[in-house]
Amino acid sequence: MRALDYLSPYLPVLILLLFAGVLCALIGAAATFLGPKRITAIKETAFECGSPSIGDSHSRHSVKFYLVALLFVVFDVESVFIYPWGSLLRDFQAEGLGWFAYVEMLSFMATLALGLVYVWRKGALEWNP
Repeated sequence: MRALDYLSPYLPVLILLLFAGVLCALIGAAATFLGPKRITAIKETAFECGSPSIGDSHSRHSVKFYLVALLFVVFDVESVFIYPWGSLLRDFQAEGLGWFAYVEMLSFMATLALGLVYVWRKGALEWNP
C-alpha cells in the first residue's frame, strides 16, 4: 500500500493519457470507416500552397536558403530567451542579481549581433546569384 501513496499524484496524468489514447484511437477509426474512399487523379496530385507544383521535387536548393532558415531558427530561439528574461528582470533585481542578469543578456545579444553582422557582411542574406 505504501508504493501506491507515491504514485497517487500521478493518477490524474495517467487518466489523461488513457483518455487521450482512447480518443485518438476512436477518431482514427472513425476517419477510416466513415471517410471517403474514392481515389481520383486530382486527389493524387501534389498540393503546394494552392498552386500546381513546378519542377522536380528532388532538386537541390541553394545553400543561401539553408543559411536564412538557420538564421531564422537562431533569432527565433533568441526571442524565446528574451521574453522570460524580460518578465523576470524585476525578480532578479529583488534577489540582487539585476546587473548580473542584465550583463548576461547584453553579452548574449552582443554575440547574436556580431553573428548577424558577420552573416550580413559575407552576403548570406543577398538573394541575387
